[in-house]
Amino acid sequence: MTDFPTCPQCGMDHTYADGEHYICPDCAHEWPIAPAAADSAEADAPVLDAHGNPLHDGDAVILVKDLKVKGSSSVLKKGSKIKGIRLVDGADGHNVDCKTELGSMLLKSEFLKKA
Repeated sequence: MTDFPTCPQCGMDHTYADGEHYICPDCAHEWPIAPAAADSAEADAPVLDAHGNPLHDGDAVILVKDLKVKGSSSVLKKGSKIKGIRLVDGADGHNVDCKTELGSMLLKSEFLKKA
């Protein structure tokens, strides 16, 4: 017989495994078998610049490539310095929020190097 943990909600020991969850038939509480370690590790993973250096909120960075601004004919030039970045979980890998000479933008850290 396999030993299952007691229910964290009601404390009963009649729990069983069903797929990726433990279930308590006494109180109908469900919880994951394995904690979401992969999700927390991914969330805690550092944001790295183009050279592999970790970036932090408030850092100053320099562009390593000319970047065309979507929806505009403007270009952010290689070598432009951007101060006071903020790390975010943006869509499509855009993980740096910053203010440039063209306005506030989301950029990918792979096009930046720590100043």
